[in-house]
This record gives sequence, C-alpha cells and structure tokens, in this order.
Amino acid sequence: MPQLKKDQLQYRLATELRWPFLLLSATLIGLTVIFPKLGFVQWILLVPAMTVVLTRLTDPKVKFRHMYGMGFCFFALYFSIAWHWFLWMYPLDYAGLSNVASAAVVLLGSLGMGGFQAAAAAFIFPLFGLACRAKFISRYPLFHPFLFASLWVTMEWFQAHCGWWGVPWGRLALGQAENILMLQSASLFGSYFITFLLVAVNGLLAYTVVYESRRTAASIIAASLVLSNFTFGVVYGSIPSQTENMVTVAAIQGNLASGEEWGATGSLDRALTVYSDLTKKAAAEGAEIVLWPETAIVSDLVWVEDTLTELAKESQVTILAGLFTQAPGEGGDYNSVVAILPDGTVSETEYHKINLVPFGEFLPLRGFIMTVAPFLADINTLEDDFVFGTEATVISLEEGRVGPLICFDSIYEDNARESVKNGAELLAIPTNDSWFKDSRGVWMHSAQAQLRAIETGRYVMRAANTGVSSIITDKGEVVDFLGTFETGYVLSEVKLLAHTTLYTAIGNVFAYLCLTVSALCALSYPLARWADRIEKKLVKNMKKC
Repeated sequence: MPQLKKDQLQYRLATELRWPFLLLSATLIGLTVIFPKLGFVQWILLVPAMTVVLTRLTDPKVKFRHMYGMGFCFFALYFSIAWHWFLWMYPLDYAGLSNVASAAVVLLGSLGMGGFQAAAAAFIFPLFGLACRAKFISRYPLFHPFLFASLWVTMEWFQAHCGWWGVPWGRLALGQAENILMLQSASLFGSYFITFLLVAVNGLLAYTVVYESRRTAASIIAASLVLSNFTFGVVYGSIPSQTENMVTVAAIQGNLASGEEWGATGSLDRALTVYSDLTKKAAAEGAEIVLWPETAIVSDLVWVEDTLTELAKESQVTILAGLFTQAPGEGGDYNSVVAILPDGTVSETEYHKINLVPFGEFLPLRGFIMTVAPFLADINTLEDDFVFGTEATVISLEEGRVGPLICFDSIYEDNARESVKNGAELLAIPTNDSWFKDSRGVWMHSAQAQLRAIETGRYVMRAANTGVSSIITDKGEVVDFLGTFETGYVLSEVKLLAHTTLYTAIGNVFAYLCLTVSALCALSYPLARWADRIEKKLVKNMKKC
C-alpha cells in the first residue's frame, strides 16, 4: 500500500485540517439533500471528507475511538441538517404542549434524530479503517473508495430495514431530485446505486489528491462512472413508455392543516365541504380518479360513507379518500385509503398504512416513554395507537390498478416495489405534510416519490393536505405541482403502465452485494490478525524442529 509520510503536504492537510474538512463536507452535502438544485455539485462535495477518510482512517496509529468520533461528528451534522424541519413544528400548542415542552420536542427531533442516526452510521468509519489495515485490502488503495461507498450503502439499507428507529430520510440520492438524468439508473439497482456512485466518485477524486501513483487511473474511473451514468440517463429517459391505457387523475390539496382540523369544532363539515367542492371542479375538467390527502377526513368511514358515495355518484369519479377504518378484532383504527366508486359503492379492497410514524401514530416503548418522557405521548395524533397495515394492497378500479402508499410508506422502497409486483399500474401517495409547514421537509418528502417512480417505472399521483401535491412521470419528472399553502388540485393525464423495471424484478440485490462486501471487510482485519498469529506459530514451531 502506498504510505503517506508525515512530511507530505497531503498528510499534513488531512491531519491538521481533518475537522474543518469533515464538517465542511457534512454541511455542504447535507445542504444538497435539502436543496437539490445544488445536486450537480454533490459529485465533488465529499472530496474534503474523503481525503481525511483515505489518510487518517488508514493510518495504523489512529485508534478505534478516534475513528468513531470523526464518523459521529460527520454524520451528526449531516443528519441534523436532514432533520432540520423539526424546528418548523414549533410551537406544538395543538398537542397541548407548553412553549418549553415544544422547544424540547423539536430540538430532540432535529438534533436527537441526527445524533441517534449518527451513533449507528459512525461505525462505518472505524470499520473502513480497520479493513484497510488488513494486508490484502491495504495493497489495493484504489479499491478503498468503493469499499467506503459499500459501507455507506449498507448504512442506508439498515436505516430502511431495522424497525421503527431506522428512518431512511437523508438518502444521498435525494440531492439528485432536480438532476433526474443522473437518477435513471435507480430503475436498474435502486436509489442505493446512486448513493454508491456519489460516494465512489468523490472517493476516487480524493484518491487523486492523496496518492501520487495511479492518479490517472482514478480520474478515468471517476469520469467514466459519471459519464456512463449520465449517458444511461439520457438514453433511458428519452425512451417513451408505451401504453394505450391512459387516465385523467387529479390530486386534491385542500390546504387544511392537521393542527387546525384534529378535534376542532366543525372541522369535519369544513373538510367535507372543501374537498367536495374541489372534487366537483376537478371532475368537471375531466378527472376520472381523484386522490384526497392522508386523513383528509378525520373520521371513520362509517360516519361519512353516505356523503362520499353521494359525491362520487354525482361527480362520476372514483375518489381515493384518506380516512380511518376500523380494524376487526383489534379495538383500534387503521390509517387507510378507501376507494369510493362512481356507481356510489365502496370498494371492498382497502389499503392500510404499513409504516406508521413513531410518536405520531403510535408510541414506541410505551411503558418506558410514559415513565421517562410522558410529554412525548401528547404529540400522538390519537390517544390510542393506530393499527399497522400488513401488505401492499392494490385497489382494482374500472380505470386500472392503483397501488396506494400513505405518507411515510413512500420513503421505504420495498413498499412501492411490492405494490408494483402485486399488479399496480399507477402509484397513489396521499400524505399529510402539514406538520412540516413550509420547510424544506415537504420538498424532501416529495423527492422520495420521484425515487419511487423511477425505481418502479410507474407514474405517481401525490396529494398533500397543505402541499406539495404533484403528478410525477415514470421517469421521475414532475409534470405539475401545487406548492405549500395553496388550495386547489393538480390535474393531468397519466399512463397506466405494466412493464417491469430491472429493480422491480431483482429488488435490492445491489444493496445486498454491498452488504456482503461490508461484512467481508469487517471480518478482514480480525481474520488477518488471526492468520498472522497462526503464521508466527508455524514459523516458531518450524524453527524448533
């Protein structure tokens, strides 16, 4: 392995400026995730941090705790930026919290969630450092950027698959939401592949700074990755999806915030009036399917069924309404999407939200929380927890097969993929983003829908209470949208598609490959030390003989 000497400029810079380099990259890369207009520079913003990674972490003298500390500070800053929108929730007076309690909750949400996720993510720094000290891996420093990219992908995968405490909110791929040509390869291997490319390219560029040998090779590989990804985006993005099945849809945005509606006197009548009027207007313009936001009607279906069936029959549209349905035998409610058909009947097929929001729709570790921090229970939308949905149900309509994903469901790629595998020709995302107000959080959430559209090759209709509501093509292009705090609807003709993307067919195979690489690298250092001990014993025994 090419060793850097302490008197080399690269080593001195990476050592003396390691904290500014790490924090600068964490800040800038975090800003691209919340402001994707800056996404074109994501491909170079990790270079300062990767310079530190390729020098300090591979130094045998740097201890585990120091590597972990660097990783924690880097990711704590990065994730706190991604969770910044918690600050816009202040004050939480609708939940009955005082200003002091509200401040504690929003700070805990922003800094706490950032720190919580960083505590796990930080392990990729020492894992990388220890792996690079193994003899085999240390011999091939040009492989190191790809190793670190694999570890980053592994971290993102675990965030999406480790229960309620893992939330994949700050994916690097979100920074490319306004550079959709660079996102098209997500149709092959998912958004994890975009993350891998971003980290690997930054690492290769950092390699050209750190090492004198093979700089040309590293530069060529980095340029090839970017150019090939861009070329694929241009070619794939220009291929029109062929189908004769078209339908006109409308996503309704009533601009009714949850804080105003939950429990307020007359709120149910007001919501019914607003959404009914907008539905009639959209139907008059030709809408065949109308999507209402998540919990647009804060009521069980049984209380509003007559009103909704009459509206659908009068307007001759299919209404996909977000409301509550009773869970049989559970003594609780589902957060659901129900289809009210143009003939005035209610479809027997309902979709129930799979990924409920912790501390919003259910209280995790209820006994512990009620003892240690009971005020956190006050921000739950209901006194009792919602009941979890269990499957990606597809609703069959006369117009086609629609796969709903309610709000939080849409940030987990497996939900969209399972829906399409179950026959969905169109994805519908009713969401309640009014908690985010007009922060960048609403746009981050909307960008997740673009990823799901590209991964699955399906159009997406997205209806939000107070914004952002949008229509998104199967290539991730936003056809039309309504911004925050606007009242109205977006209406467009969409394609009902039945083709299967490679990602839909193979799922997270690429992420599993990165998991395998990460696992092997995590074992490489202890295995290498074990092999060294065995070798020394053999040599010693041979000398005795």
